[in-house]
Amino acid sequence: MKILLNKTSLTKSLRQFSDIGFVPTMGSIHKGHLSLISKSNQICSKTVVSIFVNPKQFNNKKDFKTYPKNIKNDIKLISKTKKVDFLYVPKLTDIFKNNKKPKIKLIKIDKILCAKFRKGHFEGVLDVMDRLTSIVKPNKIFMGNKDFQQLFLVKKYLKKKYNTDVIGCKTIRNKDRIALSSRNYLLTKENLIIASKIIKKLIVLKKNIKLEKNKNKYLLSVKKDLQKRFKIKIDYLELRNTDNLKLSNVIDRSRLFVSYYLNGVRLIDNL
Repeated sequence: MKILLNKTSLTKSLRQFSDIGFVPTMGSIHKGHLSLISKSNQICSKTVVSIFVNPKQFNNKKDFKTYPKNIKNDIKLISKTKKVDFLYVPKLTDIFKNNKKPKIKLIKIDKILCAKFRKGHFEGVLDVMDRLTSIVKPNKIFMGNKDFQQLFLVKKYLKKKYNTDVIGCKTIRNKDRIALSSRNYLLTKENLIIASKIIKKLIVLKKNIKLEKNKNKYLLSVKKDLQKRFKIKIDYLELRNTDNLKLSNVIDRSRLFVSYYLNGVRLIDNL
C-alpha cells in the first residue's frame, strides 16, 4: 500500500491505471469501511481509499471537534487488509486549493431528512465529493447504504458529471443489530444498549407497518412513544421511496429512515 499525502503524488501514481475503485472515508475505520474496500477489490484492479475529515460538512463546530480521529490506527487497519493499493491522506489546503468551483446547491425537494435538520451538511458533502472525484478520477465509487440519503445525492448530483458508477453497499451491523458508524466510538456501553433496543424495535416496526393504512401518520405516534420511552430526541422517523426519497405509503421499494440523538451523538439508520 502506497500512502499519498498530496494531489500531485496521487495523480502521478494513478496515471497508468484505468480501472480504479474509490472508497472515500473520514477515517475512524471500522468493518463497514473494510467491507467497501473488499467490494472495490473484487470489482476493480486498483483500489484507492481516502481519509479526509471534511470541515465543510459539519453544521456544528463542536461536532467537528469531537469527531473521532485516529489516523495511525486507521493506517494500521487498512494496511492489514492488503486490499488497498493507494491511501490518500490530504491536507485541507490540498483539497480546497481551488475555491473557484461553483457551489453545489440542493433544490427544494432534496431538503428533507438530514438535509432538513443539518443546514449546509450535504452541500459540504457534495462539494468535497466533487473535488475528490475530480482528483482521483475513479471508474467506481463505493459508499455504504447506511448513509442512504448521501448515496442518493451523490448519484444525483455527481454521477453524470464524471460518468462514474456510484455503488451502494450493504449496511454492516454488529451482533446487536446496530449499524456500524464512526460516531459509535463516542457512545458509552449504556448508550449502545439503548441503541440496540431502538433498532430492534424499528426492525419489528418495519414488518408490522404493512398493516397500517396511513403509514407515516402512524410513524408520528411511534416517534412520540420512542422519544418518551427512551428519553431521546428524534429528528425524523419516516417511510420513503428509495427511487426518489418521496414519502411513501407502501413497503415495496421503500425504506424506514430514522435519525435521533443519544447522549448528544446524532445517529442515523435506515431499514
